[in-house]
Amino acid sequence: MKQQATPYLTFDGNAREALEYYKDVFKGEILEIKTFGKADFPTPPEVDNRIMHAQFKKDDLFIMVSDAFLGQSVEKGNNISLALELESEEEIHKLYDALSQKGTILMELQDTFWSAKFAKVRDYFGVIWDLNYTKPKQ
Repeated sequence: MKQQATPYLTFDGNAREALEYYKDVFKGEILEIKTFGKADFPTPPEVDNRIMHAQFKKDDLFIMVSDAFLGQSVEKGNNISLALELESEEEIHKLYDALSQKGTILMELQDTFWSAKFAKVRDYFGVIWDLNYTKPKQ
């Protein structure tokens, strides 16, 4: 793994409001915001302004934030995952296989439009893991 796990918070359409709240509370900065409408990914127009991915930082505090995909329910307890940036395809396959063996696959391991392999798995204990391996630039 390249670094510590990063908390990834998911909201039901109010991610932008949450980011502004955390900016005010922690006096940090919003590093980037990507909306569903700007993504190279087919989404219905009603989610164009929802946040697909954002980052927030204050000193050593770093979190990532998004709004839920349409049809995904957001409840206390399932709105946070731990994101891991992995170092190789071998490593992501190994962790994906191990975590999904007794867990639940929430998003199959797949190539993404952000030039990565990605999967989302809820492990045997209910912890949700976002597994990401950014492919080397060609």
